Amino acid sequence: MYRRSFLRGSLAGATAFLASHPPTLIASPELEGIACRSVHLGYPAPVGDAFHNEVQVAESHPGTYFCVCGFQHGYFGIQELDRGKKVVIFSVWDPGNQNDPNVVPEDQRVRRVFLGEGVRTGRFGNEGTGGQSFYDLAWKEQASYRFCVLARRVEGGKRTQFAAFLRTPEQDTWKPLVGFERVTKNELLSGYYAFIEDFQRDRVSATKTRTATFGNGWVRDEQGQWQALGKARFTGDGNPVMNINSRLVDGRRFLLSTGGDIRNDGNPLGETMSLEETGTAPQDLPDWKDVPA
Repeated sequence: MYRRSFLRGSLAGATAFLASHPPTLIASPELEGIACRSVHLGYPAPVGDAFHNEVQVAESHPGTYFCVCGFQHGYFGIQELDRGKKVVIFSVWDPGNQNDPNVVPEDQRVRRVFLGEGVRTGRFGNEGTGGQSFYDLAWKEQASYRFCVLARRVEGGKRTQFAAFLRTPEQDTWKPLVGFERVTKNELLSGYYAFIEDFQRDRVSATKTRTATFGNGWVRDEQGQWQALGKARFTGDGNPVMNINSRLVDGRRFLLSTGGDIRNDGNPLGETMSLEETGTAPQDLPDWKDVPA
């Protein structure tokens, strides 16, 4: 995965941070034939205190992560593990470039500020360090899942709290998953992205297609105005394979696809796509008052 030094770990949660902050990519020819290429969408949008996005997975296989709401300090999405197990993951990084979670001073670590029912949390390392949460969810292909991240400044802007909410077709209410608090410099949300990653990396996984569409994306800016994520830049990691694709679907959603027999017949890498229609901003989003006491 890519984060700051842009080549770390096995979960590319921040891979698509490249999409809006592209460094010089490090070529990774050793991944050719081993893994599908990670592909990303980078959404240009202003600093905000709410980020909403929606995903519909068309095809998945074990070892796949679909990041739906990625931002400068974390990532939020769904993952397929082995033997049919599926989860929702929300993670926020500690400041710094370390990979050992035990070396981070206590006052620099991500703190948990609330925990939703059925959610488990812990610390992670080897891709930066930070706080991570898991929620078991047997999400289905072809179904739409909505994700929302809220942000607010605390301690005079020295720290920021990030709250993750999920809405499924089966439950027509927003479920609060977890809230994490991080040392920041008066920051809210920025650097928005989505991506698909193959973290199985066992050669067989490179032969499997992974496809999803992303849409209904919105950011609420600091003035309280909703900005549609109507544009997205298509990028990939350093894996040189070209069985990847990105294009518009029905003029209202962005498609990402990688692996298997995918043909590169959509937009070229680096291309910025624009939706033909964005619809209206959602009126049903959660608020901080909806978090557990």
